[in-house]
Amino acid sequence: MTDIVLQQRIVDELQLDPEVNPAHIGVIVDKGVVTLTGHVTTYAEKLAAESAVRRVRGVRALAEEVEVRPPNHKRTADDEIAARVADIFEWDARIPKDDIIVSVDNGWVRLEGEVTWPFQRDEAQAQITKLSGLVGIVNNIKVRMKPKLTDIRRHIEEAFQRNALIDADALTVQVDDAGRVSLKGTVHSWSEQAAAERATWSVPGVTRLESHIRIGS
Repeated sequence: MTDIVLQQRIVDELQLDPEVNPAHIGVIVDKGVVTLTGHVTTYAEKLAAESAVRRVRGVRALAEEVEVRPPNHKRTADDEIAARVADIFEWDARIPKDDIIVSVDNGWVRLEGEVTWPFQRDEAQAQITKLSGLVGIVNNIKVRMKPKLTDIRRHIEEAFQRNALIDADALTVQVDDAGRVSLKGTVHSWSEQAAAERATWSVPGVTRLESHIRIGS
């Protein structure tokens, strides 16, 4: 597939996504590597645009340079964003609010602290992605649980074997003393890569994921 054909397919996908207004988004393709430029009005729209690109077959990698620019008359003050985040954490029983510190600077939300399970860190981020006025999220929440490294790797590999979307034999798993996981190998699509990453995060004890998975042709 040529870069021109791939570029048009990406543009078509962006136009068909109801969560994305592609009017101010540019698409550059070079040997299957896609760069998104321009600006959107919300952080959720930015994530939706990135997700749309990854759905297109032939995309080898994505570099995003899209900025979030809320309309001036809709800008939300940092203290209002912080209050909304606090309310969300208060209502969601899955999030240990007392273990998470929230700070907001120019629309960027920074999450700090320690939680027991990886899903708690992911849940904290997922629940605030659609807040109005949000420009970006820096998730520095750590996971304090430290099971045996051999158990972590075994559970990840078993999760890959159970998942019909994943070719487990094509991936290798490495885990260091801090619970950081490195995935390597080649998969057939972005959806397979995403499935492998989700399966990894579902395993207790994983504190960080470094994905070196490549998309094959």
